[in-house]
Amino acid sequence: MGTVTIGVSIAVPEPHGSELQQLRAGFGDASAHGIPTHVTLLPPTEIDEAALPAVEAHLTEVAAAGRPFPMRLSGTGTFRPVSPVVFVQVVSGAEACTGLQQQVRDPAGPVPRELQFPYHPHVTVAHGIDEAAMDRAFEELAGYEAEWPCTGFALYEQGADGVWRKLRDFPFGGAVVPPQAGPAERGSVPTR
Repeated sequence: MGTVTIGVSIAVPEPHGSELQQLRAGFGDASAHGIPTHVTLLPPTEIDEAALPAVEAHLTEVAAAGRPFPMRLSGTGTFRPVSPVVFVQVVSGAEACTGLQQQVRDPAGPVPRELQFPYHPHVTVAHGIDEAAMDRAFEELAGYEAEWPCTGFALYEQGADGVWRKLRDFPFGGAVVPPQAGPAERGSVPTR
């Protein structure tokens, strides 16, 4: 057995996921169609393929202890100049995401990954493209809004072709989502 590159994330559901993926591609980000729209809990991490069952068992435990929570995206942010990324901000659910990613990367677990940068939940909409396109993404999505109940996360594997594919969903153990402010689900890109 060899190694595999895995990641753990919260998928941005439809129609928001496809909408943001198309916008990302439209800004010129060539990797857009190979990366499902998501909020990262574990960044790309190489592990021994034989460790996958232990990782899945660990993620099952993390999810079983988790409870659904409201997620809301609003406006844009950037990691520039440190990292060439423009993102849509997670304004509700960020604390829950932070707790989940800590549990996923637990030093006693099978993926005790150290992070290159402090954890900041977000949805990437432009990465590593020219500055003008990054500025355009930042400006055009400044009024973006989307909400949904987060009910779990998923394990992904990056193929040899660079495309990320879902291996398995991990639903949370609780069934009740706390109420959200505003409509249960909405998403929009403002028109000018």
